[in-house]
Amino acid sequence: MELIFRTAGIYLFLLILFRVLGKRSLSELSAFDFILFLIISEAVQNALVDEDKSVVMGLTVILTFLMLDLGLSVLKARYGVFEKIAEGVPLVLVDRGEILQENMKRARVTYSDILQTARESQGLERLSQIKYAVLETSGAISIIPADGAEGETIGARLDALEEKLDRVLARARRSDGDRS
Repeated sequence: MELIFRTAGIYLFLLILFRVLGKRSLSELSAFDFILFLIISEAVQNALVDEDKSVVMGLTVILTFLMLDLGLSVLKARYGVFEKIAEGVPLVLVDRGEILQENMKRARVTYSDILQTARESQGLERLSQIKYAVLETSGAISIIPADGAEGETIGARLDALEEKLDRVLARARRSDGDRS
């Protein structure tokens, strides 16, 4: 029974730890972060099983973690407050083209992170083209283009290029028809 309480305590500790560390730390791991998580997992394993390395002990730890995770999932599904505590809420980083410095500082997101996501997801190049940038609970940044910026996205550029190509081909066909 002590093992189950030990496992539950470590689970709650890690849940709180990762919640405090922030969303970005879980969504984009650097090499340093990955190594740190490996070290943490080894330390957790040692704290859980101590000197007992039996298969039954390992299965008990795994089963306890799975049951805790299942229980938390049920609580999150039934009560929105548990979801907000465990997952957090989306955080607006850019509002109508204006950077919300306090939110960016709290989320540890940089101006470059936002512009990179804007380029990759929407083909936007400038902050003025962004209506909203939102740090989602998953750690991803969602970009909503500003009004009029849609015409400047990569998809719109490709559509315009395709229309120009169609016009050039049509002219080429007409000029070929005039020659014959």
